[in-house]
Formats: sequence, structure tokens, C-alpha cells
Amino acid sequence: MGGERYSEKFKIEAVKQVVDRGASNPSVDSTSWTLQRKVFTHGLPKGFGWNHKRVYRIYRELELNLRIKPKKRLVRERPEALAVPDTINECWSMDFMHDQLGDGRGYRLFNVIDDFNREGLAMEIDFSLPSSRVIRALDQIIEWRGRPKRIRSDNGPEYISHLLADWARKNDITLEFIQPGNPQQNAYVERYNRTVRYDWLSQYIFKSLEEVQNHATRWLWTYNNERPNMALGGITPKQKLALTNYSSTFGFA
Repeated sequence: MGGERYSEKFKIEAVKQVVDRGASNPSVDSTSWTLQRKVFTHGLPKGFGWNHKRVYRIYRELELNLRIKPKKRLVRERPEALAVPDTINECWSMDFMHDQLGDGRGYRLFNVIDDFNREGLAMEIDFSLPSSRVIRALDQIIEWRGRPKRIRSDNGPEYISHLLADWARKNDITLEFIQPGNPQQNAYVERYNRTVRYDWLSQYIFKSLEEVQNHATRWLWTYNNERPNMALGGITPKQKLALTNYSSTFGFA
């Protein structure tokens, strides 16, 4: 028995020496799994003939076992709800959509809404919609709607161009860009895009851009004037605007 205990102590001392040699090497982390594996597979003096159970027991007695770290749960903060503007032209949202004609050619849709009453202000459709077309569409809206204080969008190349930045500066309009990969920060127009997609865009196969534009124009009028919007309490965007004008005219809160 005494000889076995002595032999066991000798083996433990041998392991300690190997570990100490590894730890003395500044390029090796003495607590790393790589060092432990080398100690118990390659670093021990040959001839002991230990099985894995005895190695693990010595490994535990030397307190070399590492704690199994539990997986960290990512703390996902709930996104803050978008503030509802108090009046029209306080904040607009704009975004692009993509689809294809019946012959496979792709085209784009440029949507602009007023966050206050979710009113669709424009829907431009073409094969290409560069920054110059975006500016032209915004100028056309401003002619009859008035100028917004802010316009929210993603970080698409059409929106971050110097051309649009110069236009916004001249018109005293603030461009707000959402964080990349966070479309929920532009939720109003994203929800609007979904309505466009499911109400009509995915329901038909169009042969030309003219067909798409004509259908979009008719649908936009229906959306603003006849289609109840649950986000507005079941009234239409135009009814929301009319109620606001009535309240402001007669001084109701």
C-alpha cells in the first residue's frame, strides 16, 4: 500500500514538473486546454502506462480542470417604439421596393409616407431610380404638401449621396438614417411596404412599367381615402388629416 501511495505521489510530482515547465514558457497559457492536452498526452515521461481514468484523477487533484463556462445569453434590448409626430410634415419616411415584370426584368418602387397619418405621398416606379429621381419626386411632393422637417431612410446609396445631402441642406431638411441592419427603426414605411406587397404587387403579373404605375396610382388613392388603417383606429389617412385640421381650426385638443 505504502509503495502504491509513493508511486502515486511520484506520478503527481512528475505531472507538476511538466506543468511547471509549460507554465514557465511565456508563449503558453498554463490554464489553456492546449497545454493540458499536451501535458497528459505528450508531455508526461513515457513508461507509466496510465489509463484515462487515472490521468483524470491526477488532473483533478492538481486542480487543473477548467470550469465549464455557461453560454452567455445575449441581452436583446426591446427596440423603442417610433414616436408618433404631432402634426403633418414633421417626419416623412422613404424606402425602396423591388419586383419583376412578366418578362423577368426587375424594377424598383420608391415609396414616401407621412409618419403622422401614414398617408402615402408618392410611389415612383422605374427600372432605375437614382438620387436625381429621388430628389425630383420629393420636390413634386413638397409643391402640394409642403416641406417636411425630417426625412427618415435607410443607408442606401441613393440616400447617402452628396446630391441628396446638398438638396436637404438647401431646403433646411434633416436626413435621419437608421442603423444598418435595423429596419424596425423605419417601421412605418416597412409596414406600408408590406401592405403594398400583399394588397396588389404580388397579386398580378405586369407586362410593362405603365401597367405597374397605373395600378399603383389607383391603389394609392384607395389606400389614402377608402382603406381603413388599424394603426389609426380604423379610419383612413385622409380622415385622420381632416380630423386634425378640424381640431386645429376650432381649437380642440
